[in-house]
Amino acid sequence: MWLTRPPGVYPPQHDTWLLVEALASAAVSPGADVLDVGCGTGALSVAAASIKPRAITAVDVSRRAVMAARLNTFLRRIPARVLCGDAFERVAGRTFDLILANPPYVPGVAARPRGRNRAWDAGVDGREFLDRLCANVPMLLAPGGTLLLVHSGLSDGDKTVAQLQGGGLKAAVVGRAEVPFGPVMRGRRQRLIELGLIEPRQNTEELVVIRGDRPATP
Repeated sequence: MWLTRPPGVYPPQHDTWLLVEALASAAVSPGADVLDVGCGTGALSVAAASIKPRAITAVDVSRRAVMAARLNTFLRRIPARVLCGDAFERVAGRTFDLILANPPYVPGVAARPRGRNRAWDAGVDGREFLDRLCANVPMLLAPGGTLLLVHSGLSDGDKTVAQLQGGGLKAAVVGRAEVPFGPVMRGRRQRLIELGLIEPRQNTEELVVIRGDRPATP
């Protein structure tokens, strides 16, 4: 998939394509109202167009990412509405039939991320954004709606499943892939070893795709 990507915008990688594969297998009905959380280049919004959605809303805190997603969807004539800001604030009060999320999940850094680091840094345990997402998704999903979420196994997929289940969703891991460390993980290797998150010679991580479904009826 060719995508315009300005400097500083997170490039689609293994996690993006793993989530695209999960979407293709998810059997989402046409006419869905879709939310793309942390859209980056808009790769997931472009993939979501294949299910013939009723509408696509994409949100990112990065202005450059928003510009890229707008351009990439426009060039493909995909009528996506791309918004800049905090996803949960920008779509408060709305519900969606499908939520796609490839959020920041890289652990190891306690400082609040700035600039392009906002695309991956997620606190010491990697759950700074994941916990917010799990708390908000049950309110954002319409009855019968589906969440597809990808993140590193280092950020505790079991906790994500438990939090979603605690919010009333049926949740489970539906995809896994072992992938080599990218530049961010390689640069953070020593810190991750110190935190006990990886072994000294480890150079791969497991990615997990988690699906959460809101019951169609209470």
